[in-house]
Amino acid sequence: MMNTLLDTLGYFGFIFLELVVLFLTISAAVALALQYIPKERLNRYLSRKGPMGYLLAALLGSITPFCACSTIPLTLGLLNAGVSIGPILTFVLVSPLLNPIIVAMVWTLMGWKACLVYFVVCFAAALIGGWLMNVCRAERFVRKVAERHSASCSNGEEETVPATFKGKLAVSCRKAYDDLLGVLIYLVIGTAIGATIYGYIPQEWILGIAGPDNLFAVPLAALIGIPLYIRTESAIPIGLALAQKGMSLGAVIALIIGGAGMAIPEMSMLLSIFRVRVVAAIVALVFLTAVIGGYVFNWFIH
Repeated sequence: MMNTLLDTLGYFGFIFLELVVLFLTISAAVALALQYIPKERLNRYLSRKGPMGYLLAALLGSITPFCACSTIPLTLGLLNAGVSIGPILTFVLVSPLLNPIIVAMVWTLMGWKACLVYFVVCFAAALIGGWLMNVCRAERFVRKVAERHSASCSNGEEETVPATFKGKLAVSCRKAYDDLLGVLIYLVIGTAIGATIYGYIPQEWILGIAGPDNLFAVPLAALIGIPLYIRTESAIPIGLALAQKGMSLGAVIALIIGGAGMAIPEMSMLLSIFRVRVVAAIVALVFLTAVIGGYVFNWFIH
């Protein structure tokens, strides 16, 4: 019993420290890079017609910050700038799944092959999903929104960007620290649950429910992940522990995509911008992405 407890605590300490260092490093780097990209230029790029608008929207979504209060104001800004609904919804779909923290965590904890498959699946799903929403003329279901929505996250204050690199770096480090404080509880809870699974859940039980031989493990994990809403910072250490206990990697990825893609605060804020049909379609697209991604993982990653 004592050895099991020590192993559990050791797992918790190692994974938690690794995630904190990774989060701070990548978050600061992203915040620094974003200070060199004017918002007006982003809007101009995303307003391009054709496939380039979708591609740039997906790229933007993969480098934006992590919370709904960052995603929603930018979504509003794109709407106000007259950007087509397809690229906007591509951005909304890809933003919670492919920010650099998530990609780096998947790479570090699951390997580069898993990271590559994860990135390709989520990126392609966001492009296709945005295009389908454009074909269905989702712009018909955009509510009339006011500027106060974006002000609710920024409190009406404009961010001033320092002129020197040293000043930008200092702001980036402070932002990374603030972002860490915002997700710290999720990191602690997720790592604690993962450590408990690692130390105390029997491997045979995991294999019986969600092992590689269970054909329905992937859609079941996706269904659990969507209403569960676990932040990706929590889901990845939980998924890693489940994978080490025998859960198929595809089911783990389906759980992560389902939980991360359906952030409840973001969905509730999206309902203030889009009507229920659009938000329901986003939920359906995330579920399909989770299921397809899970089966692709089981096929490519062994």
